Amino acid sequence: MKKTVMALSAILLAAPAFAATTHATDETVAAAHKGENTAKEKLHEAQDKGNELKLKAEHAAEGKSNTTGSKMSESSQKAWHKTKQGTEKGWDATKEGAEKGWNKTKDGAQSLKKKVSE
Repeated sequence: MKKTVMALSAILLAAPAFAATTHATDETVAAAHKGENTAKEKLHEAQDKGNELKLKAEHAAEGKSNTTGSKMSESSQKAWHKTKQGTEKGWDATKEGAEKGWNKTKDGAQSLKKKVSE
């Protein structure tokens, strides 16, 4: 019985330290997501720019660089890339929001469990 009480006391004393660690971890994860999103955006911008230059080079090689069809094709490719990037940003924001919501739910459940056990 004494060992159980001492172990429980140690856990209760350490609980604030665990909570602080979890909070710092959530902030660290948010910062990592932000960095990941920025890196992904830059990568995709570079890939899209490469694809656009490749298409322009193909049109130039075919002798169609100033035709209406080639200009429309290049414009539609740019529009598609912007749409794709916007969709990815929205999806990333949704995913991060869901993750934050889940973390809050877990924290709320833990605090409720703690209140019930007291």
